[in-house]
Amino acid sequence: MSERVIAITGGHGALGSAVVEAALADGLKVAVIDHASGHAAPEGVLELGGVDLTDPASAARAIDAVVAHFGKLDALLNIAGGFVWQTTDDADPAWAKMFALNVTTALNASRAALPHLKASPEGRIVNVGANAALKSAAGMGAYAASKSGVHRLTESLAEELKSTSVTVNAVLPSILDTDQNRKDMPDADPAKWVAPADLARVMLFLASPESRAITGALIPVLGKV
Repeated sequence: MSERVIAITGGHGALGSAVVEAALADGLKVAVIDHASGHAAPEGVLELGGVDLTDPASAARAIDAVVAHFGKLDALLNIAGGFVWQTTDDADPAWAKMFALNVTTALNASRAALPHLKASPEGRIVNVGANAALKSAAGMGAYAASKSGVHRLTESLAEELKSTSVTVNAVLPSILDTDQNRKDMPDADPAKWVAPADLARVMLFLASPESRAITGALIPVLGKV
């Protein structure tokens, strides 16, 4: 994987940070694309903050900046997204917000990246779906529906790109072991959850040349949940 260039959206979150760390350890060239700004990037990382991936033009500018800096793009890891627990009768429904954060960001980044990924001998897109989207639960309607949209986007793109070098896959984690999840679920056993570093390894395999035989896959990463 040496000298491969990857762009990571949402690179400052718990999962994104773990993927950046693992990618640098693998010797990859890394660009972080995030809505947040003002973060200090690790040495060698191209930091692109203040990017609104719900806007196609903003997504295109960010991807173009990655290619202008590194000269190419080999893989896009769509980690940017959001979560809300909300019952359907809530007076301020979050459905549009969930679809914007989870589906539209992945769509816009992927569309902007595709011309460059097709030029790579081993182009890759790795999305983040959710195991919770396979069967929803109370309060999970908006989130699960949006992540199901990520699953369908993954499958459709994979089919459309079978004549190219580009593969498209998604990971479907259960519960990530993050500070926020520990705070929100104090009585749960986080030892059963998925460590961000472990999910990062799965994603980087899917972003590697060695995963060329896999496309259109929705890969559960459940830990012991």
